[in-house]
Parts: sequence; C-alpha cells; structure tokens
Amino acid sequence: MTMERITVKGMRCQHCVKSVTQALEALDGVGKVKVDLASGVVTYETGKPVDKATVSKAITDVGFEVA
Repeated sequence: MTMERITVKGMRCQHCVKSVTQALEALDGVGKVKVDLASGVVTYETGKPVDKATVSKAITDVGFEVA
C-alpha cells in the first residue's frame, strides 16, 4: 500500500468531505480516504498504481477543484 495526498479546494462542510471520500473510494485501487477539511488535504491509500489524473477527475466530477 502506498499513501498519496492531494489538495482539494472548495470543501466547506462534512457533506463536501463525504462527497470527496465516496468519489475516491469508488475508484479501483483506492482505499482508506481521509479528508482534512481545514487544510483541504486528502490522503488515500493505493493498493495498485492509480493515475493522479483519474483521482483529479473524480474530485472535479463531484464539484471541487484540485489545487
């Protein structure tokens, strides 16, 4: 398992956190998503290589911006 991190802009509440968490957990190979609402930093584990562009698209598809 590898820990990855990405910064997300536009999250304001726990509903935002849930949306991002669910979007990333739906990706094949991604698990254990943790979102720090205050900093916008999202950490997640990958069990196999997951392209950052795929992760970014999942986040933008639910309405947030990747910093």
